[in-house]
Amino acid sequence: MSDTLAVHLVDDDAGVAEACRYLLEGLGLAVIDWRSGEDFLAGANLDEPAAVLLDMRLPGIDGRAVHEQLQAADACLGVIILTGHGDIDMAVESMKRGAVDFLQKPVAARAMERALDSAFARARQCAGDRRIRHLAATLSEREREIARWVSEGLTNREIAEALHIAVRTVEVHRSRVVEKMGAANSAELAAIWQRLEA
Repeated sequence: MSDTLAVHLVDDDAGVAEACRYLLEGLGLAVIDWRSGEDFLAGANLDEPAAVLLDMRLPGIDGRAVHEQLQAADACLGVIILTGHGDIDMAVESMKRGAVDFLQKPVAARAMERALDSAFARARQCAGDRRIRHLAATLSEREREIARWVSEGLTNREIAEALHIAVRTVEVHRSRVVEKMGAANSAELAAIWQRLEA
């Protein structure tokens, strides 16, 4: 497993949790155990990208409600539903709500590994998108305008003509936007901006 993000294991069944922990640690992953949805929501850092193995049947707040609260919090967590009592309707509903996979207990190592790869990819993409939005919020209106034109492939001269400003002014703004957005060059800036506006 190439990813090193943590895995939150939310399951009240100590035996299942121990078996999952053994499997996950065997894959080289850091595991954080939670025995209830309330403890997980109160104690986990929901802003940090990670994977979540979420049991549907939990004491108190159930897995469905935990998943809903993660969505409401815009958490960058790749959620995998793990249950011993699932059915097709539950699986479909979970996937519609954004779960990356729905696994039945007991789960095979290969299926778990594939689900975790998807969960980590989702978490990293979410964190990357959030970072891009944060950086974009630091731009002035003129810088946002320049970034938009760059993403559409216009040259400095074409942007200058469209905005009725000097080419040198466009160059300065473009350079500043590339730096603020953490891009290596204008081509990377264009790709970042297209992702932002997608």
